Amino acid sequence: MKKRIVEGIEVHRSSGNIFADLGLPDAEKLKIKAGLVVEIRKAMRALGLNQQEAAKRMGIPQPKVSGMMRGDFTNLSERKLMDCLNRLGYDIEITVKPAADPVGHLTLAVA
Repeated sequence: MKKRIVEGIEVHRSSGNIFADLGLPDAEKLKIKAGLVVEIRKAMRALGLNQQEAAKRMGIPQPKVSGMMRGDFTNLSERKLMDCLNRLGYDIEITVKPAADPVGHLTLAVA
């Protein structure tokens, strides 16, 4: 992460993953989960669902939806979040390809 001084304030350029910038473990997974939650929020809005209706449709308790809407998705796996999107009428496509680096990376592409 690059840093520079702007008007006496130290500014750091983001790596593109705020979770990695904060030094959190499993940063790539957290970024994927956050992206999935953003899509779930968009789907709920597009479908006009409140939290109770969305919870029923996604097959999870309403308090988990509430937590998700507040940014607490640590208690939900990537797989469960993908299942929620499926239940909201979204297709998910997983692409596997050789990595350019010795260790591959997780990314989320939204159409």
